[in-house]
Amino acid sequence: MNRLRALAALGAAAAAFATLGATAQAALAELGPYVRGTYDYGQPKWAPAPLEPKGNPTTPAKVELGRRLFYDTRLSRNGTMSCASCHEQELAFTDGRTVSPGVTGQLTARNSMSLANAGYVPALTWSNPLLHTLEQQAMVPLVGQEPVELGLAGMDDEIRGRLAATPPYPALFRAAFPEADGQITLGTVARALAAFQRTIISMRSPYDRYRYEGDANAVSDAAIRGEALFFSERLECHHCHNGLHFADTVLHERNKLGEVAYHNTGLYNLDGQGAYPPESPGISEITGRPQDMGRFRAPSLRNVALTAPYMHDGSIATLDEVLDHYAAGGRTIASGPHAGVGSRNPLKSAFMSGFTLTPEERADLIAFLKSLTDESLLTDPRYADPWTAERSPPSP
Repeated sequence: MNRLRALAALGAAAAAFATLGATAQAALAELGPYVRGTYDYGQPKWAPAPLEPKGNPTTPAKVELGRRLFYDTRLSRNGTMSCASCHEQELAFTDGRTVSPGVTGQLTARNSMSLANAGYVPALTWSNPLLHTLEQQAMVPLVGQEPVELGLAGMDDEIRGRLAATPPYPALFRAAFPEADGQITLGTVARALAAFQRTIISMRSPYDRYRYEGDANAVSDAAIRGEALFFSERLECHHCHNGLHFADTVLHERNKLGEVAYHNTGLYNLDGQGAYPPESPGISEITGRPQDMGRFRAPSLRNVALTAPYMHDGSIATLDEVLDHYAAGGRTIASGPHAGVGSRNPLKSAFMSGFTLTPEERADLIAFLKSLTDESLLTDPRYADPWTAERSPPSP
Protein backbone atom coordinates (compact mmCIF):
# COMPACT_ATOMS: atom_id res chain seq x y z
CA MET A 1 0.00 0.00 0.00
CA ASN A 2 2.88 2.38 0.71
CA ARG A 3 4.17 1.87 -2.83
CA LEU A 4 0.72 2.52 -4.25
CA ARG A 5 0.48 5.75 -2.26
CA ALA A 6 3.91 6.81 -3.50
CA LEU A 7 2.91 6.21 -7.11
CA ALA A 8 -0.36 8.05 -6.58
CA ALA A 9 1.43 11.01 -5.04
CA LEU A 10 3.92 11.18 -7.89
CA GLY A 11 1.12 10.89 -10.41
CA ALA A 12 -0.79 13.73 -8.73
CA ALA A 13 2.32 15.91 -8.77
CA ALA A 14 2.89 15.19 -12.45
CA ALA A 15 -0.74 15.94 -13.26
CA ALA A 16 -0.62 19.24 -11.40
CA PHE A 17 2.58 20.24 -13.16
CA ALA A 18 1.01 19.39 -16.52
CA THR A 19 -1.73 21.96 -15.91
CA LEU A 20 0.74 24.84 -15.73
CA GLY A 21 1.21 25.29 -19.44
CA ALA A 22 4.41 25.22 -21.48
CA THR A 23 5.58 28.71 -20.49
CA ALA A 24 5.36 28.07 -16.75
CA GLN A 25 6.93 24.63 -17.04
CA ALA A 26 9.87 26.07 -18.96
CA ALA A 27 10.26 28.88 -16.42
CA LEU A 28 10.63 26.43 -13.55
CA ALA A 29 12.71 23.93 -15.49
CA GLU A 30 15.50 26.47 -15.99
CA LEU A 31 16.21 27.31 -12.36
CA GLY A 32 19.67 25.75 -12.37
CA PRO A 33 21.97 25.16 -9.38
CA TYR A 34 22.02 27.08 -6.11
CA VAL A 35 24.42 30.04 -6.05
CA ARG A 36 25.23 33.03 -3.82
CA GLY A 37 23.53 36.02 -5.39
CA THR A 38 24.11 39.73 -4.96
CA TYR A 39 20.91 40.68 -3.12
CA ASP A 40 21.33 42.22 0.34
CA TYR A 41 19.05 40.18 2.60
CA GLY A 42 19.80 42.36 5.61
CA GLN A 43 20.64 39.42 7.86
CA PRO A 44 22.92 40.10 10.86
CA LYS A 45 26.62 40.25 10.07
CA TRP A 46 27.28 36.99 11.89
CA ALA A 47 24.75 35.08 9.79
CA PRO A 48 25.31 33.54 6.34
CA ALA A 49 23.18 34.53 3.38
CA PRO A 50 20.75 32.09 1.77
CA LEU A 51 21.52 30.66 -1.64
CA GLU A 52 19.21 31.05 -4.63
CA PRO A 53 18.68 29.22 -7.93
CA LYS A 54 20.98 30.60 -10.61
CA GLY A 55 18.01 30.96 -12.94
CA ASN A 56 16.01 33.15 -10.54
CA PRO A 57 18.29 35.81 -9.07
CA THR A 58 16.75 37.83 -6.25
CA THR A 59 16.23 41.51 -7.11
CA PRO A 60 14.39 44.35 -5.33
CA ALA A 61 11.82 44.53 -8.13
CA LYS A 62 11.14 40.79 -7.95
CA VAL A 63 10.84 40.88 -4.17
CA GLU A 64 8.36 43.77 -4.26
CA LEU A 65 6.28 41.97 -6.88
CA GLY A 66 6.36 38.77 -4.84
CA ARG A 67 5.27 40.59 -1.70
CA ARG A 68 2.21 41.97 -3.46
CA LEU A 69 1.35 38.59 -4.93
CA PHE A 70 1.79 36.91 -1.54
CA TYR A 71 -0.98 39.05 -0.04
CA ASP A 72 -3.26 39.17 -3.09
CA THR A 73 -6.53 37.20 -3.03
CA ARG A 74 -6.65 37.41 -6.82
CA LEU A 75 -4.32 34.42 -6.67
CA SER A 76 -7.15 32.11 -5.67
CA ARG A 77 -9.96 30.58 -7.66
CA ASN A 78 -12.76 32.53 -5.98
CA GLY A 79 -10.81 35.54 -4.70
CA THR A 80 -11.17 34.62 -1.04
CA MET A 81 -7.63 33.54 -0.09
CA SER A 82 -4.00 34.44 -0.57
CA CYS A 83 -0.70 32.86 0.46
CA ALA A 84 -0.93 34.97 3.61
CA SER A 85 -4.18 33.26 4.59
CA CYS A 86 -2.12 30.31 5.81
CA HIS A 87 1.08 32.22 6.60
CA GLU A 88 0.32 35.20 8.87
CA GLN A 89 3.16 37.54 9.79
CA GLU A 90 2.02 37.99 13.39
CA LEU A 91 2.21 34.19 13.86
CA ALA A 92 5.71 33.92 12.38
CA PHE A 93 4.10 33.08 9.03
CA THR A 94 1.99 30.17 10.27
CA ASP A 95 -1.79 30.25 10.75
CA GLY A 96 -2.55 28.88 14.22
CA ARG A 97 -4.73 26.06 12.85
CA THR A 98 -4.31 22.33 13.18
CA VAL A 99 -4.56 22.01 9.41
CA SER A 100 -5.73 24.58 6.88
CA PRO A 101 -8.79 24.87 4.61
CA GLY A 102 -8.43 25.74 0.93
CA VAL A 103 -10.85 27.69 -1.23
CA THR A 104 -13.23 24.71 -1.46
CA GLY A 105 -13.07 24.00 2.27
CA GLN A 106 -10.97 20.88 1.72
CA LEU A 107 -8.38 20.55 4.49
CA THR A 108 -4.67 20.05 4.07
CA ALA A 109 -3.21 16.88 5.54
CA ARG A 110 -0.43 18.72 7.35
CA ASN A 111 0.06 21.76 9.54
CA SER A 112 1.11 25.06 7.94
CA MET A 113 4.88 25.47 8.38
CA SER A 114 6.55 28.78 9.17
CA LEU A 115 8.03 30.58 6.17
CA ALA A 116 10.65 32.34 8.29
CA ASN A 117 14.09 31.35 6.97
CA ALA A 118 12.53 29.10 4.31
CA GLY A 119 15.24 30.30 1.94
CA TYR A 120 17.73 28.26 3.97
CA VAL A 121 15.87 24.97 3.49
CA PRO A 122 16.84 22.66 0.58
CA ALA A 123 13.84 20.32 0.98
CA LEU A 124 10.48 22.00 1.44
CA THR A 125 7.34 20.96 3.33
CA TRP A 126 7.09 18.34 6.05
CA SER A 127 7.59 15.24 3.96
CA ASN A 128 8.24 15.76 0.27
CA PRO A 129 11.91 15.19 -0.59
CA LEU A 130 11.13 16.01 -4.24
CA LEU A 131 10.50 19.72 -3.57
CA HIS A 132 13.88 21.43 -3.52
CA THR A 133 13.13 25.07 -4.36
CA LEU A 134 10.62 27.65 -3.24
CA GLU A 135 9.71 28.12 -6.91
CA GLN A 136 8.61 24.49 -7.14
CA GLN A 137 6.88 24.60 -3.78
CA ALA A 138 4.84 27.67 -4.73
CA MET A 139 3.10 25.62 -7.39
CA VAL A 140 1.69 23.22 -4.79
CA PRO A 141 -0.78 25.67 -3.18
CA LEU A 142 -1.32 27.50 -6.48
CA VAL A 143 -2.41 24.58 -8.66
CA GLY A 144 -2.39 21.46 -6.47
CA GLN A 145 -5.59 19.43 -6.51
CA GLU A 146 -5.01 16.94 -3.71
CA PRO A 147 -5.83 18.88 -1.67
CA VAL A 148 -7.13 22.02 -3.39
CA GLU A 149 -5.62 25.07 -1.72
CA LEU A 150 -5.73 28.23 -3.88
CA GLY A 151 -7.36 26.29 -6.70
CA LEU A 152 -5.76 27.79 -9.82
CA ALA A 153 -5.36 24.60 -11.85
CA GLY A 154 -6.39 25.27 -15.45
CA MET A 155 -6.82 29.02 -14.84
CA ASP A 156 -3.62 30.31 -16.49
CA ASP A 157 -5.40 32.70 -18.85
CA GLU A 158 -7.81 34.01 -16.23
CA ILE A 159 -5.03 34.70 -13.72
CA ARG A 160 -3.02 36.46 -16.40
CA GLY A 161 -6.03 38.63 -17.16
CA ARG A 162 -6.72 39.44 -13.53
CA LEU A 163 -3.16 40.57 -12.88
CA ALA A 164 -2.74 42.39 -16.19
CA ALA A 165 -5.83 44.47 -15.38
CA THR A 166 -4.58 45.42 -11.90
CA PRO A 167 -2.14 48.31 -11.42
CA PRO A 168 0.71 48.22 -10.64
CA TYR A 169 1.23 44.63 -11.84
CA PRO A 170 2.10 45.23 -15.51
CA ALA A 171 4.88 47.65 -14.57
CA LEU A 172 6.09 45.41 -11.73
CA PHE A 173 6.31 42.34 -13.97
CA ARG A 174 8.27 44.34 -16.54
CA ALA A 175 10.70 45.53 -13.87
CA ALA A 176 11.04 42.08 -12.28
CA PHE A 177 11.34 40.04 -15.49
CA PRO A 178 12.85 42.20 -18.24
CA GLU A 179 14.44 39.11 -19.79
CA ALA A 180 10.90 37.71 -20.30
CA ASP A 181 9.45 41.01 -21.54
CA GLY A 182 7.40 41.24 -18.34
CA GLN A 183 5.32 38.18 -19.13
CA ILE A 184 2.60 37.38 -16.59
CA THR A 185 2.49 33.60 -16.20
CA LEU A 186 2.20 31.17 -13.34
CA GLY A 187 5.91 30.58 -13.85
CA THR A 188 6.85 34.22 -13.25
CA VAL A 189 4.33 34.40 -10.41
CA ALA A 190 6.05 31.44 -8.72
CA ARG A 191 9.48 32.99 -9.23
CA ALA A 192 8.40 36.28 -7.68
CA LEU A 193 6.75 34.56 -4.71
CA ALA A 194 9.90 32.53 -4.13
CA ALA A 195 12.10 35.62 -4.27
CA PHE A 196 9.99 37.37 -1.64
CA GLN A 197 9.90 34.32 0.63
CA ARG A 198 13.71 34.06 0.56
CA THR A 199 13.90 37.51 2.12
CA ILE A 200 11.82 36.52 5.19
CA ILE A 201 14.72 36.13 7.59
CA SER A 202 14.34 35.78 11.35
CA MET A 203 17.57 35.99 13.36
CA ARG A 204 17.01 38.80 15.87
CA SER A 205 15.67 36.95 18.89
CA PRO A 206 16.91 37.56 22.45
CA TYR A 207 18.84 34.31 22.16
CA ASP A 208 20.60 35.60 19.02
CA ARG A 209 21.63 38.73 20.88
CA TYR A 210 22.92 36.61 23.74
CA ARG A 211 24.66 33.84 21.81
CA TYR A 212 25.91 35.61 18.68
CA GLU A 213 26.16 39.26 19.67
CA GLY A 214 27.55 39.00 23.19
CA ASP A 215 24.66 40.60 25.09
CA ALA A 216 24.77 38.75 28.39
CA ASN A 217 21.58 40.45 29.58
CA ALA A 218 19.45 39.57 26.55
CA VAL A 219 18.00 36.40 28.11
CA SER A 220 17.05 35.31 31.62
CA ASP A 221 19.01 32.98 33.87
CA ALA A 222 16.18 30.48 33.39
CA ALA A 223 16.68 30.56 29.60
CA ILE A 224 20.43 29.98 30.04
CA ARG A 225 19.71 26.96 32.23
CA GLY A 226 17.19 25.80 29.64
CA GLU A 227 19.81 26.12 26.90
CA ALA A 228 22.11 23.79 28.83
CA LEU A 229 19.30 21.25 29.12
CA PHE A 230 18.39 21.54 25.45
CA PHE A 231 21.96 20.79 24.32
CA SER A 232 22.53 18.01 26.85
CA GLU A 233 22.88 14.36 25.92
CA ARG A 234 20.26 13.65 28.54
CA LEU A 235 17.48 15.31 26.51
CA GLU A 236 18.94 14.78 22.99
CA CYS A 237 16.97 17.75 21.53
CA HIS A 238 19.94 19.18 19.68
CA HIS A 239 20.47 16.13 17.47
CA CYS A 240 17.51 17.14 15.29
CA HIS A 241 17.23 20.83 16.21
CA ASN A 242 20.70 22.26 15.83
CA GLY A 243 22.78 24.86 14.05
CA LEU A 244 21.76 28.26 12.76
CA HIS A 245 18.04 27.52 12.61
CA PHE A 246 17.62 24.81 15.25
CA ALA A 247 16.89 22.34 12.46
CA ASP A 248 19.05 19.76 10.72
CA THR A 249 17.91 20.48 7.16
CA VAL A 250 19.83 23.50 5.92
CA LEU A 251 21.58 25.14 2.97
CA HIS A 252 23.43 28.47 2.86
CA GLU A 253 26.59 30.15 1.62
CA ARG A 254 28.72 28.46 4.31
CA ASN A 255 27.17 25.04 3.73
CA LYS A 256 26.69 24.86 -0.03
CA LEU A 257 26.31 21.08 -0.14
CA GLY A 258 23.39 21.27 2.25
CA GLU A 259 21.93 18.75 4.67
CA VAL A 260 18.52 17.05 4.62
CA ALA A 261 17.12 14.79 7.34
CA TYR A 262 13.80 13.21 8.28
CA HIS A 263 12.84 11.66 11.63
CA ASN A 264 10.21 9.47 13.23
CA THR A 265 9.42 10.69 16.76
CA GLY A 266 6.98 7.98 17.79
CA LEU A 267 3.98 10.25 17.46
CA TYR A 268 1.82 7.28 16.37
CA ASN A 269 1.93 3.49 16.42
CA LEU A 270 -1.45 2.39 15.14
CA ASP A 271 -0.73 -1.31 14.65
CA GLY A 272 2.20 -1.99 16.95
CA GLN A 273 4.44 -2.11 13.89
CA GLY A 274 4.89 1.65 13.53
CA ALA A 275 1.95 2.61 11.30
CA TYR A 276 0.96 6.27 11.04
CA PRO A 277 -2.46 7.57 9.89
CA PRO A 278 -2.79 6.84 6.15
CA GLU A 279 -3.51 10.46 5.24
CA SER A 280 -0.04 11.53 6.38
CA PRO A 281 2.47 8.67 6.59
CA GLY A 282 5.67 10.73 6.19
CA ILE A 283 8.19 10.44 3.37
CA SER A 284 7.21 6.81 2.80
CA GLU A 285 4.36 8.26 0.74
CA ILE A 286 6.99 9.39 -1.76
CA THR A 287 9.79 6.85 -1.35
CA GLY A 288 7.60 3.76 -1.02
CA ARG A 289 10.04 2.45 1.61
CA PRO A 290 8.32 0.87 4.65
CA GLN A 291 11.16 2.03 6.92
CA ASP A 292 10.34 5.66 6.04
CA MET A 293 6.91 5.42 7.67
CA GLY A 294 6.43 8.34 10.07
CA ARG A 295 9.59 10.19 9.07
CA PHE A 296 9.11 13.98 8.75
CA ARG A 297 11.47 16.93 8.47
CA ALA A 298 12.34 18.55 11.79
CA PRO A 299 11.03 22.13 11.66
CA SER A 300 13.03 25.09 12.87
CA LEU A 301 12.43 25.96 16.51
CA ARG A 302 12.88 29.67 15.88
CA ASN A 303 9.69 31.47 16.98
CA VAL A 304 8.33 28.15 18.24
CA ALA A 305 6.34 29.86 21.00
CA LEU A 306 4.23 31.48 18.26
CA THR A 307 3.68 28.54 15.94
CA ALA A 308 1.26 26.30 17.83
CA PRO A 309 -0.26 23.81 17.31
CA TYR A 310 2.70 21.51 16.83
CA MET A 311 3.88 18.45 14.91
CA HIS A 312 3.21 17.69 11.24
CA ASP A 313 -0.53 17.34 11.79
CA GLY A 314 -1.00 20.00 14.46
CA SER A 315 -2.07 17.31 16.91
CA ILE A 316 -0.21 18.72 19.94
CA ALA A 317 -1.59 22.01 21.26
CA THR A 318 1.07 23.42 23.59
CA LEU A 319 4.82 23.42 24.23
CA ASP A 320 4.17 21.68 27.56
CA GLU A 321 2.45 18.85 25.71
CA VAL A 322 5.33 18.68 23.23
CA LEU A 323 7.71 18.18 26.15
CA ASP A 324 5.41 15.45 27.50
CA HIS A 325 5.66 13.66 24.15
CA TYR A 326 9.45 13.74 24.04
CA ALA A 327 9.86 12.97 27.74
CA ALA A 328 7.78 9.81 27.24
CA GLY A 329 9.88 8.75 24.27
CA GLY A 330 6.75 8.75 22.11
CA ARG A 331 3.09 9.57 22.53
CA THR A 332 0.52 7.17 23.94
CA ILE A 333 -3.03 7.51 22.57
CA ALA A 334 -5.32 5.44 24.78
CA SER A 335 -8.38 5.07 22.56
CA GLY A 336 -9.94 5.91 19.24
CA PRO A 337 -8.81 5.29 15.66
CA HIS A 338 -5.26 6.46 16.41
CA ALA A 339 -4.78 4.45 19.59
CA GLY A 340 -1.28 3.12 20.12
CA VAL A 341 1.89 3.41 22.19
CA GLY A 342 4.35 5.59 20.31
CA SER A 343 7.23 4.83 22.65
CA ARG A 344 7.10 1.24 21.34
CA ASN A 345 7.16 2.29 17.69
CA PRO A 346 9.90 0.10 16.14
CA LEU A 347 10.60 2.74 13.48
CA LYS A 348 11.18 5.70 15.79
CA SER A 349 14.47 7.57 16.03
CA ALA A 350 17.14 6.22 18.36
CA PHE A 351 17.24 9.67 19.95
CA MET A 352 13.66 9.21 21.22
CA SER A 353 14.72 7.50 24.44
CA GLY A 354 12.73 9.65 26.86
CA PHE A 355 13.77 11.64 29.93
CA THR A 356 12.46 13.10 33.16
CA LEU A 357 12.22 16.77 34.08
CA THR A 358 11.65 18.48 37.40
CA PRO A 359 9.07 21.29 37.35
CA GLU A 360 11.94 23.79 37.57
CA GLU A 361 13.75 22.20 34.62
CA ARG A 362 10.60 22.21 32.54
CA ALA A 363 10.12 25.92 33.23
CA ASP A 364 13.75 26.59 32.28
CA LEU A 365 13.41 24.68 29.01
CA ILE A 366 10.23 26.61 28.11
CA ALA A 367 12.03 29.87 28.94
CA PHE A 368 14.81 28.91 26.53
CA LEU A 369 12.34 28.07 23.75
CA LYS A 370 10.57 31.40 24.27
CA SER A 371 13.91 33.21 23.98
CA LEU A 372 13.95 32.11 20.31
CA THR A 373 11.06 34.46 19.49
CA ASP A 374 12.04 37.26 17.11
CA GLU A 375 9.54 40.03 17.90
CA SER A 376 10.85 42.22 15.07
CA LEU A 377 9.75 39.64 12.50
CA LEU A 378 6.12 40.12 13.46
CA THR A 379 5.99 43.79 12.48
CA ASP A 380 8.84 44.19 9.99
CA PRO A 381 7.38 46.36 7.18
CA ARG A 382 9.52 44.54 4.59
CA TYR A 383 7.32 41.48 5.04
CA ALA A 384 3.98 43.20 5.66
CA ASP A 385 0.90 43.47 3.47
CA PRO A 386 1.67 46.22 0.90
CA TRP A 387 -2.00 46.62 0.00
CA THR A 388 -3.08 47.68 3.51
CA ALA A 389 -1.99 51.33 3.24
CA GLU A 390 -3.61 51.61 -0.17
CA ARG A 391 -6.91 50.26 1.17
CA SER A 392 -6.85 52.52 4.23
CA PRO A 393 -8.43 55.99 4.03
CA PRO A 394 -5.96 58.90 4.13
CA SER A 395 -5.32 60.55 7.45
CA PRO A 396 -7.28 63.78 8.03
